[in-house]
Amino acid sequence: MVITAKQEALVVNSWNEMKDDAPTFALKFFLRLFEIIPSAAKRFSFLRDSNLPLEKNPKLKAHAMGVFVMTCEAATQLRKTGKVDVGANTSVKHLASVHFKSGIADVHFEVLKFALLETIKEAVPYLWSEELKEAWSESYDHLVLAIKNEM
Repeated sequence: MVITAKQEALVVNSWNEMKDDAPTFALKFFLRLFEIIPSAAKRFSFLRDSNLPLEKNPKLKAHAMGVFVMTCEAATQLRKTGKVDVGANTSVKHLASVHFKSGIADVHFEVLKFALLETIKEAVPYLWSEELKEAWSESYDHLVLAIKNEM
């Protein structure tokens, strides 16, 4: 499973179209997840202890943005290095540990992927195509595979 130069370009170009409103789209991305699996919100410690509505929670906004950015960056990393690196402030091992402790299962990753793709489709409908869907899917799948391999 290798991302192509064309797929990388599709992800990066669509990201560039979305990035000015990325915080809004990132939040929509996670709100979609919670619409599909309402109980998923309980898996986030920063949501369990909060009385704020989900759409107002600054920690959810930051988390959603981080996942959105990591998925986009995964495409570029895969082309450059052949692997996914999640950044200087965290590690794949740490992400795997957090996801494992939270009881995240394959179904959660799949629903999150669906929510991601639906959000991108809404964000850039004029760019949406089967190729764009596949490009973002590949990037997301590589990121998830890296996390699962450490779980």
